[in-house]
Amino acid sequence: MTWRRGCALIVAGVALSVAAGGSGISGAQPVTPPPTTPPPFATPNTDSCPFAVSPAPAIDLSEVPAPGATVPPPVPVPASPVGGDKLGGCGIILPDAAPPLPADIVASGWVIADAESGDVLAAKDPHGRYRPASTIKVLLALVALEELDLDTAVTATAEDANIEGSSAGIGKGGVYTNHQLLQGLLMASGNDAAHTLARQLGGVEVAVSKMNALAADLGALDTRAATPSGLDGPGMSSSPYDQAVIFAAALQNPTFASLIRTESVDFPGFPKDPAIPGDEDRPGFVLANDNRLLYNYDGALGGKTGFTDDARHTYVGAAERGGRTLVVTLMGGEAQPLRPWNQAARLLDYGFALPVSASIGSLHATEDVTPSVTKTPSAAELGPVSAGDASPGNDSSAMRRVAVGVLGSATVLALVLGAVALNQRRRRYGRQRR
Repeated sequence: MTWRRGCALIVAGVALSVAAGGSGISGAQPVTPPPTTPPPFATPNTDSCPFAVSPAPAIDLSEVPAPGATVPPPVPVPASPVGGDKLGGCGIILPDAAPPLPADIVASGWVIADAESGDVLAAKDPHGRYRPASTIKVLLALVALEELDLDTAVTATAEDANIEGSSAGIGKGGVYTNHQLLQGLLMASGNDAAHTLARQLGGVEVAVSKMNALAADLGALDTRAATPSGLDGPGMSSSPYDQAVIFAAALQNPTFASLIRTESVDFPGFPKDPAIPGDEDRPGFVLANDNRLLYNYDGALGGKTGFTDDARHTYVGAAERGGRTLVVTLMGGEAQPLRPWNQAARLLDYGFALPVSASIGSLHATEDVTPSVTKTPSAAELGPVSAGDASPGNDSSAMRRVAVGVLGSATVLALVLGAVALNQRRRRYGRQRR
C-alpha cells in the first residue's frame, strides 16, 4: 500500500466515523449496515414466449466468435410445434383435471415425459430455446457409443487435461479406455473427457457436427451444439422438449443406462510431467457420480447435471416405478430454494401421480415434421455477426444479410435431410410408440 493510499484510507475512516455520530478518534464504533433480505425466487413467467427463437442474451463473452468467424442465426422454428399443438404453448401446460404443481420449481422451462410411450405428461415452455450446459454431453456420449470402440486405450494430451471447466481428473500422459472416458464424461461431467472423446471423433468441430446431425435425426429440432462439453459458444441452443427426446433415446442404449446409474468407479491416475521439476506420478482414485438424484430418489436411474453462467442450472434425469419410466428435464433454473435434482424429484413425484393416460403431446415427432421457418430474426436483431464487424465504423449490414441468408438456407437444408433420416434413426434407438 502506498503512503498516499494509506493516508486516504485513514481520512475516509475518520470521516465515516464522524458522519455516524462518532468522535473520529480511536475506539469509535464502526457503522454496520442494516441486514438485507434477498427477494425470494419465483418461477420465471414465460407466457409471452421470450425464448421462442433463441436463448436470452449472454451475460459474458463466452459466445463471442473467434476472429473471422460468424455467429450462426438461431435454429429455425418449425411451422407447427414438434410433438403436438399443445406443446406450442410457452407457459405451464398440464393435462385435463391435473392437480396443482409442486412448490419451489424455479426452472424457466421443464418437461416430464414417459420414456417408453413417449407421452409428454406436463411441461413449461417445452420448446423455449435455452443453453443446455453439460446436459449436451448426453448427445456426445451417444455419438461416441455409436462410433468408438470402448476398449480402445487413448493417451491424454496436455490440451485434453487443461480444457476449461469441470474435470474428471484426466492428466497429460494418462492412458484411458473410451469406456473410462465416458465414465468421466457422464459421472463427473468432465470437460477433459469430452475433449479427449471429441479428438477421437475427428476433432472438436467434427464432433460437434456429428452431435448436431444426431440431434436432427432424433427430431430434436431446437438443438444446436456449439461445443462437445456444453461450454457456451456461438449459436448454442436446446429446449426442455429436445433434452427429453435425447435423454429418452439415450436410455435405450444399455451401456449409457449403466454409466449414468453407476455410483463410483476406480479411475486411472497419470504419470509425472518430466518438464515440471519435482513433479510426481498421480495415483488412481475413486470417481464418484455427481448426480444427487441417484442417491436420494427411490427408483432413480441416473441423469446429467449442467451449469454455466449463461445457461444457469440445467438437469436431465429418469426414474422407474411400477414398471413405468419417466424422464424429467429442467433448463434455465436456479439452485434456490431447492437444488435442481431436488426440483426434478418433485416433478417426478408429480408425474408418477398422474394417470397413465395423461398426455399433452409426444416425444415422437410426426412424420410430416418439416423445419419450415415461421420466424427468423433479421440481421439487425442478430447484432454483430463477426468479430471484425464489431469494430467502430464498420458498416456490415449487407454482409450480415448475406451471412444470414446463406447460413439460414444451409440450416434448413440440413434439417430437411435430418427429417428424411428420422424414421431410420427412430428404429435404431427404439423410439417407436410401444
